Amino acid sequence: MHIVFFADQHLESLGGAQVSMRLQKRYLERAGHTVSVVAPRMHGPRAAALAGRMSDPAYIDTPSVAITPDREYSFTLPGRRTDRFVDRALRDRGPVDIVHVQADFWGALTGHRFAARHAVPLVHTMHNRVGVGLAATVPFPALALRVLGGWQRRLLGSAASGHDAWAYLAGLAAHADAVTAPSAHFARRLESHGVVPRRGGGVDVIWNGIDDGILDEALTLRAPRRPGPARFIWLGRMSPEKRLLPFLQALCDSGLRADVQVLGGGGQRAVAERYIERRAPEASVVFGGRMTYAATLRRIAEADAVVQTSIGFETQGMTVFEGASLGTPSIISDPDIGAELESGFWQVPDASTRALADTLARAASDIVAGTAPEPNPSVAERFRQSSRTAAMLAVYDRVRR
Repeated sequence: MHIVFFADQHLESLGGAQVSMRLQKRYLERAGHTVSVVAPRMHGPRAAALAGRMSDPAYIDTPSVAITPDREYSFTLPGRRTDRFVDRALRDRGPVDIVHVQADFWGALTGHRFAARHAVPLVHTMHNRVGVGLAATVPFPALALRVLGGWQRRLLGSAASGHDAWAYLAGLAAHADAVTAPSAHFARRLESHGVVPRRGGGVDVIWNGIDDGILDEALTLRAPRRPGPARFIWLGRMSPEKRLLPFLQALCDSGLRADVQVLGGGGQRAVAERYIERRAPEASVVFGGRMTYAATLRRIAEADAVVQTSIGFETQGMTVFEGASLGTPSIISDPDIGAELESGFWQVPDASTRALADTLARAASDIVAGTAPEPNPSVAERFRQSSRTAAMLAVYDRVRR
């Protein structure tokens, strides 16, 4: 098969969806399929540094403009000019069998237009809670939604039944032959708001996965716990919706002696570092910055617990699944993520920093006592990318029939 991914951002840019799509691409190619990726051209220093990886002929880089100060992320105007560019670029890649849209904005609109123009079956993976994401990242989210709705009506002919983010996603889903989501809780939420494929049926649940080889390598690093204070790891984008600062406040308030690693980057890193410097907690807190995926998994494998603090934002919550795959339990703030994981975690009872501080203290006590909960070993097998690719290929085959 020739599968064409459509994305809002280049696959070599930073982001969980991009990591997942790179992995999907590699495993589909390993299974003998051809994958093309249509996404905005990257700009800036990272684009120059990644020039070798970005020369992959599978990448169809659409004309774009940078939209963030670091020039990491780009925007391509959807419409006829972009349509013509994509058609020309894909002409020499062979007939397209499946369009797989993994985007919410310009990439989604371009992908849906391509599928309609060429009468190709379309699968749409919903990676994000658009309403929550816009509220967290843009200054005027209601205005942004109105613009998106206008684009959708003009470019796809969608007649949205409302003006909120769910209506916008429902308008996209109405043009898809199948809709997938990376967790059961997000799939059920989509369905409850009418975000379902055009021929009826529900949303297919297909977790984002982990590279089999990297997982196997990381599993060999598991060793008996060393004595000493509990070792916590928090990792992700340092922005308000991830709730790093409430975690650090809870850690300081708890008075815990613990070893804490904070990995990742983002706009709140400097604020977080100043907060720790000012509060001078009993815990040792080290900001490790961004790391390669393999190095990050090694740190998760070495930790006693992964700390997950966002609430109502994640559509899957990859870090706790990575932890469970490696035998590392989690401290979970979002009850939806806890329900998805099923076992092997401490649940924070509410969104308060007091509740988080108490749960951190309980987890640290259990860890030192040797009574920490054990993750379900079946998660590691269900989370392997090989199984996720097999599940997605079954969806592709179904919509082609």
